[in-house]
Amino acid sequence: MLSTYQYRIKPSDEQIAMMETWLEMCRWQWNRCLGERLDWLRRTRCQIDRCSLHSEPIGEIPERVNYYTQQASLPLLKKEQAEYKQLYAECLQDVLRRLDKAWKRWLVPDSTGKRGGRPRFKKQGDYRSFTYPRVNCSKAGVKLEGNTLKLSKIGEMRIVVHRPIPDGFKLKTCIIVRKADGWYACISAEDKTVPDIMPVDTVRSATGIDMGLASFLTTAQGQKIPIQQYFRKLEKHLARQQRKLARQQKGSQNWRHQKNRIARIHLSIKRAREDFFYKTAWWLARTYDLIAVEKLNIKGLARTRLAKSILDAAWGTFLNILDAVAVKCGKHFVKVSAYKSSVECSQCGADVPKDLSVRVHSCSCGLKIDRDENSGRVLLGRALQTVGLTVSACRGLGNSQPVKQETSGIKYKQLSLF
Repeated sequence: MLSTYQYRIKPSDEQIAMMETWLEMCRWQWNRCLGERLDWLRRTRCQIDRCSLHSEPIGEIPERVNYYTQQASLPLLKKEQAEYKQLYAECLQDVLRRLDKAWKRWLVPDSTGKRGGRPRFKKQGDYRSFTYPRVNCSKAGVKLEGNTLKLSKIGEMRIVVHRPIPDGFKLKTCIIVRKADGWYACISAEDKTVPDIMPVDTVRSATGIDMGLASFLTTAQGQKIPIQQYFRKLEKHLARQQRKLARQQKGSQNWRHQKNRIARIHLSIKRAREDFFYKTAWWLARTYDLIAVEKLNIKGLARTRLAKSILDAAWGTFLNILDAVAVKCGKHFVKVSAYKSSVECSQCGADVPKDLSVRVHSCSCGLKIDRDENSGRVLLGRALQTVGLTVSACRGLGNSQPVKQETSGIKYKQLSLF
């Protein structure tokens, strides 16, 4: 398992100037290599059995351009442009590696048949990081010792290690990132002692969570986490700053300062949201052994009139964080279908149609609870059936705990865990 630790670094003015120069050289290399690939694709896209009316290759068809051919051209690049000799060689190779990954993600579909967007040319300031592939090993470009970070060809600088890296972790890579409020070092560490997922027989507590906009989430036990709406709270302030940016002369010093202020606002929103997500995810993982969530089509929901609120809630980011935290804790994270989860009764299984304005689930069987809590119970019941557990006889949770369901002929027997 790989974990990334992000620390703030304190470079000198000379080191900052050098790192900014490196980023511009990496950006230029990205654009040059991307242009070679697009030119090769344009000149060779005529199919073999027909002629294209759009374009035809002119002259000799060039050889295929890939990561290895472009990497082999790096020595020639350093001869033609001597300033590239100042750039650490592995950082320059990482630019080609990133481009090759983006290129394949665009041309080759994944297991679901989806492809990424076409790689874009980067304008000035868009390329914001470079990578050292090795840390604290022989021939490594990065040395981390205490509160000192030594970068090859850049020099030593102070690093704020606010959280120590645990013992036994092997440092793998170091990414130097320029953000709106300064420079950071993202150090990835590998830990081979990953906790195994606990056996299903040992599950003692389980819950289902229903994501929403009235409350951020509601558990099957009725616990509610209020929604934060970080973007909504700063929306008016952000709009004023953006109007002020529009009045500045583009490219001027005041325009750059104002653009940085806006970037800091977005950065503060991102950090506050992630802090809330991690605290909520760790609370769920430490409280429950099995967590059931619904499969959401967030892209589809973001096309509705509630798009701004849904994107501000960032359910997809939270569920990814919750999945990673559950793996670290060795807990079960189960995704189940959300089909009719807000309509189905968690006690009798009957459908109880209701509008979004109706916040109470009231069924003819006598169950009357909050609609989000009912949805959490429905999701929990589906997750328990998925992993092979079941709940009390009439599908109601109450204070009952999950029990193992075993098959004996055509009969089912419940084995208590206690």
